[in-house]
Amino acid sequence: MSEIEHSTSRRYLIHTDGACRGNPGPGGWGAVLQLKEGAHVIKEREVFGSELPETTNNRMELTAALKALQQLKEKNLPVTVRSDSKYLVEGMSAWIQTWKLKGWRTGNGKGKPVLNQDLWELLDARSQLFGLISWEWVRGHGGDLLNERCDWLANQAIDKALHPAKAA
Repeated sequence: MSEIEHSTSRRYLIHTDGACRGNPGPGGWGAVLQLKEGAHVIKEREVFGSELPETTNNRMELTAALKALQQLKEKNLPVTVRSDSKYLVEGMSAWIQTWKLKGWRTGNGKGKPVLNQDLWELLDARSQLFGLISWEWVRGHGGDLLNERCDWLANQAIDKALHPAKAA
């Protein structure tokens, strides 16, 4: 549990997940946004969407976090983003500064271009709007109820996109 979680002040807690049927294939993302005061959830909202005909799981993981952050109104509150994607969490916590310094290239700056640069740049810009933001990894399909809910939302988004007549 992060330092932000122990705070008794107001804060945002965001849970995210991405899904893909095949990789690449049709994809979906889901997020649960909570405004908390101490241990109490004051407001909660679900957001989700899909991308057809083809995307990757990593793109959906990044999209879930980006779309969730775009929903937050109060920029002065601490934010914790929880995800089962080490790619997202490590990317935003450790790798992004180096990527930017190396011109969005891997290795010594002469390596390959960073995959999903477009989404990393958008996530970086959005996260800069918040005073304090932290990224936490949770084990996927490990019993975290809100992570499971985000997985369900992401898969429902894919189902609705693939079979819109059933969604009506």
